[in-house]
Parts: sequence; structure tokens; C-alpha cells
Amino acid sequence: MLSEMAKNIRISPTLEISARAKQLKKEGKDIISLSAGEPDFDTPGFIKAGAEEALKKGFTKYTPAGGTPELIEAVRGKLRNENNLEYDSSQIMINCGAKHSLFNIILCSAGKGDEVIIPAPYWVSYPEMVRAAGAKPVIADCTKTGFKITPDILKPLINRNSKALILNSPSNPSGTVYSEKELEEISGMVLENDLLLISDEIYEYFVYEGGFISPASLSDEIKKNTVIVNGLSKSFSMTGWRIGYAAGNASLISACIRLQSHSTSNPTSFAQAGAVSALTSKDSQSAVRNMSAEFKKRRDYVYERLSGMPCIEVGKPEGAFYIFPSVKSCLNGRTSLEFTEELLSKKYLAVVPGEGFGTPGFIRISYAAGMEELKEAMDRLESFLINPGK
Repeated sequence: MLSEMAKNIRISPTLEISARAKQLKKEGKDIISLSAGEPDFDTPGFIKAGAEEALKKGFTKYTPAGGTPELIEAVRGKLRNENNLEYDSSQIMINCGAKHSLFNIILCSAGKGDEVIIPAPYWVSYPEMVRAAGAKPVIADCTKTGFKITPDILKPLINRNSKALILNSPSNPSGTVYSEKELEEISGMVLENDLLLISDEIYEYFVYEGGFISPASLSDEIKKNTVIVNGLSKSFSMTGWRIGYAAGNASLISACIRLQSHSTSNPTSFAQAGAVSALTSKDSQSAVRNMSAEFKKRRDYVYERLSGMPCIEVGKPEGAFYIFPSVKSCLNGRTSLEFTEELLSKKYLAVVPGEGFGTPGFIRISYAAGMEELKEAMDRLESFLINPGK
């Protein structure tokens, strides 16, 4: 009864582990979960107020499939003012979260016989989306280059079937951020081989040293080959609102909107109104800065604790709210999946194994949790490493 696509698709390991941790918590276990990619802050009040006002006015009906004109204009203004990028309204679409944006883009740009290059470690859903489109994910191992793809890694993977490269900066799960020079080198190869560059910029506001650079801003040429994916889930703690957006080639965006019109129709009307408030309010930047400053404190604490633990090897992430240490020296014959299962069952601490990100031997720890919770989590992990039998 199932299609080949349905048979091959796998559940998101991050959501699976989060669900298991929640179930154990329901059973009365003292669970600390550092597995979810979700800010622990509440959605700012001025954003809620925008949605509430829309509800009061009866803004509860269908909107255009690609988003309201007001939100599209707000996204245009954000890209212009913050990223020095100018787009026409026909080049922007609003989706039900950035994950939905990515799915639409991949379905509309790749198919049977095509290959999409994905640097590893990668966000868990990239390969599954490519497979769902009937295309082939080509995984680039970047564990020896600071979790970044380089021209030397990229070049041998490109062939006549190569259609796109997915780039995520800042990165989930590693927290790496590409420099301007690194982006220029990659962009040069993208243009040379006429690839589509899918730039996932969902963690844009969480860069702790230096600043964020969108590859589309490097030149008019690379902008034509780039589709930007972003959203409000992480930056404004709006994960449940499900509002994402994309900007790029008008024909690709139009195809994605047509697809969306036959699947979800429009994103939720009043959630779009809240998103307009998020992007246009005078309070927006202070809300983001406050959240980012707190994440930086947490990153510094978790990095310092991990650096002092036995058998852990860890680099300092530059962005996002994840840290991705190697536990290869801690495994003692186990896989990192078995390591995380044992950590959960013995210490009631949930983290995500590297297998889900294409890099066995690592674990992803989210520091989107309060400082007291992080302190207790690091104590539990250290105890587990020192006394693995207990």
C-alpha cells in the first residue's frame, strides 16, 4: 500500500528523541532534554499582540497561497535593510515554516537523476527531502575541515547530474559560520558549474563573533543562483507559529507557490500578521539581541565544561545554539547512538547522536535551556563519563 518514497522516508531523529524524553518525563523521570532545536524563550509580547489584533479583526480566512502582501513586503524590507538584498515581491514566498520552504524548493528544483550535494554534518531533514523528490543526496564529509565544505571537498562531487548545493550557516548541528572568503570560494564553484545554491539562513541572528553574511549578497551573479531560506521560528522563538520564507529566482518561487497551493494552501492568516509585527516592530532588534546575548553566555559555559571532560573533543561553535563534540574516545565499542541511549536511560539526559546528522561518533547538545538546567546536564554528562557503569 505504501509508495517507495514512503517506505524509504525515516522519522526525524531529533523529534524522535525529544518525544521519547517527553514520554519518560510523563512517567515521572527527572529528564533533562537538550535534544530539541527550539529556543526556551517565550514569543515576544509585541508579536503576540499583532496576531491577537488580527484575530479581533476577523483575519481568519484564506490568504494568497504565497503569503499576504503585508508579510511579503516586510520580508522585502528585512532583506533590503539587513542583508543589502533587493527582491521583487514575485521573488518571495511565505511558507509554513522554513522546513516547508526547503521542502517546496527541493521538490521544485530536483528530481529523478539529479544530485544534491549536502555537507555533513547536516540537518537531519535535508537528505530525506532530497530522497522524497526522487533525487540523490550526495554527502560531503566535512568532519576534518571544521565542519565546513571546501572547494577541495566540493570539486570531486560535482558532475553532470549535480543540481544543487545546500549550505547552512550558522549550522545545525555544529554551530559553524562561513566567513566571507569561504563563501566567495564556494560561490565561485557554484557559478562555474551552474548549481542552485540553497542557503539555509534560519540561525542568521545567532552569530557570536563577527557578523552574518548571506552568500546572495556577494554579487549579482551569485544572487541569481541562490535561493535564501529563512524564518521566524528560531530568531523570534516562534517555532509553533510555522512561518518561514524564501527569496530567489522568480520562476522557482512561482513553481513553489503553485505546489503550495495544492498542499497546504496559505500559511495561517493570523500567524502571518504576528510575523509582520516581528519583522517591522521597533522592539524587534532588542528582542533578538537579548536572546542572542543569553545564548552566547550559555555557549561559553557549555563549551568550558565540555572542554574539561575526559575523552571529549570539542570546538567552540560560532553560531546557532548547538555544540557538537566528538565522543569517539568515549564509546568503548558502542556507537554514538548507543552512547546517547545509555546516557538517557542512566542519567536521564537526552542529546542527539551524530548518526542522524551523517557523522557517527559525535553528539549534538542544544544549549537552548536555562543555565541551572545546563549546569545539571553537564554534571550528569561528566558523571556518566567518569563512572559509566552507574
